[in-house]
Amino acid sequence: MLIVLAEAVLGEGALDAARTVMATMVAASRAEEGCISYAYAQDVLDPAKLHIVEKWTDDAALAFHFQTPHMAAFQQALAGLEIKITELAKYQADDGSPLM
Repeated sequence: MLIVLAEAVLGEGALDAARTVMATMVAASRAEEGCISYAYAQDVLDPAKLHIVEKWTDDAALAFHFQTPHMAAFQQALAGLEIKITELAKYQADDGSPLM
C-alpha cells in the first residue's frame, strides 16, 4: 500500500473558492480502482493549512490517478487560487493493524 501525505498553505479565501472543486476531486478519486482512501482536512490550529491523506493499492494506481481527467480539471480549477503545496511525499506501508 502507498500512503501519500501532503500539506498546503491556503491564501485568503482559497478554501471557500475551491471547496466545490475539492469535493468533486475527492469523490472522483475515491471512485478510482486502487484508491483505498482520499481526504482533505483543514488544520484545527492553523486554518490556513490543509492536510491531504491518500492511500493507494500500488504505484500503478497512483500513476493512473495523476492521468485522470478529474485530476487535470482539478489542477486547472486551482491554477488561479493561492494554494501552495509545502510538503508532498509517498510512503510504502503494510496494511496496518488496530491500535486499540
